[in-house]
Amino acid sequence: MSEDTVRILNGNTFVVSDRCGDIIASPEFPTGLFSFDTRFLSKWELSVNGERLQALSVDDLQYFETRFFLVPGKPTHYVDAKVSVIRQRSVGGSFDEQLTVLNHSREPVNLIIRLEIESDFADLFEIKDVRKKKGNVYVRPEHGRLRLGYERETFRRETLVSSTAPGTFDESGVTFDVRIQPHGKWVTWLRVATLGTRGSEIRRSMHGQPGTTKRQMRRELESWLARAPELTCQHEPLQQSYRRSLVDLAALQLSPLILGASNVPAAGLPWFMTIFGRDSILTSLQTLPFTPELAANTLTLMASMQGNKLDDFRDEEPGKIMHEWRYGESAAFEEQPHTSYFGTADATPLFVILLDEYERWSGDSRLVGLLEPEARAALDWIDEYGDLLGDGYIRYQTRNERTGLVNQCWKDSWDSISYHDGRLPDFPRATCELQGYAYDAKVRGARLARDFWGDPEYADRLEREAADLRARFNRDFWVEDGEFYALALDSDGRPVDSLSSNMGHLLWSGIVDPSRAEAVARHLLGPRLFSGWGVRTLAVDEGRYNPIGYHVGTVWPFDNSFIAWGLWRYGFRAEAGRIAAGLIDAAEFFHGRLPEVFAGYDRELTRYPVEYPTACSPQSWSTGTPLLLLRVILGLEPDGDRLLVEPAVPSGIGRIELRSIPGRWGHASATSG
Repeated sequence: MSEDTVRILNGNTFVVSDRCGDIIASPEFPTGLFSFDTRFLSKWELSVNGERLQALSVDDLQYFETRFFLVPGKPTHYVDAKVSVIRQRSVGGSFDEQLTVLNHSREPVNLIIRLEIESDFADLFEIKDVRKKKGNVYVRPEHGRLRLGYERETFRRETLVSSTAPGTFDESGVTFDVRIQPHGKWVTWLRVATLGTRGSEIRRSMHGQPGTTKRQMRRELESWLARAPELTCQHEPLQQSYRRSLVDLAALQLSPLILGASNVPAAGLPWFMTIFGRDSILTSLQTLPFTPELAANTLTLMASMQGNKLDDFRDEEPGKIMHEWRYGESAAFEEQPHTSYFGTADATPLFVILLDEYERWSGDSRLVGLLEPEARAALDWIDEYGDLLGDGYIRYQTRNERTGLVNQCWKDSWDSISYHDGRLPDFPRATCELQGYAYDAKVRGARLARDFWGDPEYADRLEREAADLRARFNRDFWVEDGEFYALALDSDGRPVDSLSSNMGHLLWSGIVDPSRAEAVARHLLGPRLFSGWGVRTLAVDEGRYNPIGYHVGTVWPFDNSFIAWGLWRYGFRAEAGRIAAGLIDAAEFFHGRLPEVFAGYDRELTRYPVEYPTACSPQSWSTGTPLLLLRVILGLEPDGDRLLVEPAVPSGIGRIELRSIPGRWGHASATSG
């Protein structure tokens, strides 16, 4: 997202404005007040005596509150400004703004303060793909407040704006006619309530509980940061990125609409402030050494929402782990299949992987026992429903041809899977990393079956299946003349012969034949894939390569964190360190917050990472990236009730110490020497 925008958030309620605090709706970019996938404010524009305001500075107080210092008129008038304005706002279910106007002159001033207010009640999907509303929008000035609403059959959303100071509300906003004494001030508190179908605040309507106050959020953030391991290092960019990640993880947590469910990470602001199976699972894997409770919450939630029937519209199948859950109008009227949608082929094996890794860190055998039925169902899905052609490989092809996702791997844009010459393969497609995840899930499932479920025969079967998959995979996916693994197999079993970052995920899954690992590492750190900041999603000489294409040449921080982990697991510590160092350097240019994605231009060309225009920020698995990189460069690995530490810190970072790492060992510390 552009640095010209200011964002505050709390779970899936968030506000995006310009640097003056104004909200002016744009079809290209999602500014506004959003909650549960609906935009409750599309215009919130302040003026004084008919003049818009200019920003002096913006204070980023917390993730849920900010403050704007402003003056009326153009920048050339700053030196003569006799009036200044402070807007302090917070979000915690509702949206609150304290508006303070200061008179700096020795004479009283008369001011007309105007706030233009609109709401289009757009669904997030409508902002990406503008569609005409099918219901009725209404505006009702009431005594001391303004009610804006939208109603379509049983679906209703309302925005209720009120003020503590007397003002005149009309159909397009509110006007305050004020007189401020010399060196005096005028203050009002504006409250914007977001109401759901039953007329109560939408968070209470959805969750049965109210929003959170600023005091509560501050306490929760302080507690969250206090529970995390303490990092001490000589490299300020790493220290900054670590703290930024912890704060953003707190900001992105949301409470699902399931009785008893605990917080899980939302995918990312602005487009994906909801539950995503893949994103929550991968973020939980990244953050296990730091916030293990996220993994437990994610596993419990995914198990409760696991598929149990065949539903073509939702791409649901028994045992399958969900992909995405939405609350907006398009989902409510099944114009999108996202209540909930199962269009992903990777979340199901990743669920088993997370369950095993969580136990290895936490020693929580109770949860492993509770989720045995769901884990077995997920393992069954791999072979029963994931193997669409009966050739032993997970493949995907949507059964919802109207609104289903075309690509159901993590690179889910339409053109992300292509041959070297740029052609797109037919369906069903079997991307390489899916096979690595399936292999890893079977190996880990075997350990769980043998050690916790009391089923050694099942464990033996899973191990045989994993060994067979590994052998076939290394035969069928290997591109001999290029010495790399194909991006995918097409519907005829032929290699989709592009060189891509997907290959890096094979290392952390363990499916790569050791004799081929060096060639894989050489490609990942070679000039075709490695930009200097990170590994590109697609090599520079591939037909569809584009350094600013979403999945066809950009650099994704999360992708790189798992590649680094895989390199470490195969013994390529220096190579893992190069990726870690590149990303830590990149984070400094983003004020410690790695975005969802940035451009794949070569580092020697740009000297700084180039922003991707619509990247989510913060975004959960980018937020988790510095944490997984810390695990990698410190070499943290659970070994029974011990935590092994084998550091390989890149030059320039210096000494690192991480204290009070939670796990089955209690709390441990790690140092790089």
